[in-house]
Amino acid sequence: MAESDGQKFTDKPMSELHFLFMSLVFKIRDLFTAPVRFLEEARITPGARVLDYGCGPGSYSIAAAELVGDDGEVLALDIYSRAVETVQRKAAGRGLSNVETICAADPTALETESFDLVLLYDTFHMLGDQRGVLEGVHRALKPHGLLSFSDHHMKEAEIVQRVTQDGLFSLLEKGKHTYCFAKSVG
Repeated sequence: MAESDGQKFTDKPMSELHFLFMSLVFKIRDLFTAPVRFLEEARITPGARVLDYGCGPGSYSIAAAELVGDDGEVLALDIYSRAVETVQRKAAGRGLSNVETICAADPTALETESFDLVLLYDTFHMLGDQRGVLEGVHRALKPHGLLSFSDHHMKEAEIVQRVTQDGLFSLLEKGKHTYCFAKSVG
């Protein structure tokens, strides 16, 4: 596994029971706030290449795949194999051929400058090496790529401070549901 600042990516997958409970909670959440509401703020365009980092049961992956269309692609990444299997099943059930999945914890394995947009929703607070993940996401984004961020476990000031502290990203705008950060280049 790759290292960042001497820390290894040591995050562990959640238990089966935790995943099932989380999936149920997300299903209920999606009834009240459709995933597309978050994605409207993420500036997804047809043909875009999107990474859903920590995709969980895939609510955002599937909605993003529909928005990017046949010319776009969504890579759904999660540390938990059951999450990846769930996304695969949902994509197949909807006839979406533009969704790929990867079971991994280490973002340094991602191809350099290959994504237009990274979704980092309700995952950041659980990450053991937050800085390493942000470095990996920064590297994986194209030069003018965007990071769409949401984590209801964190306060606004904490989100902005943690994401921008190393100069990898700058806050572009705060929406109702998400924060949009631009990749810093140079």
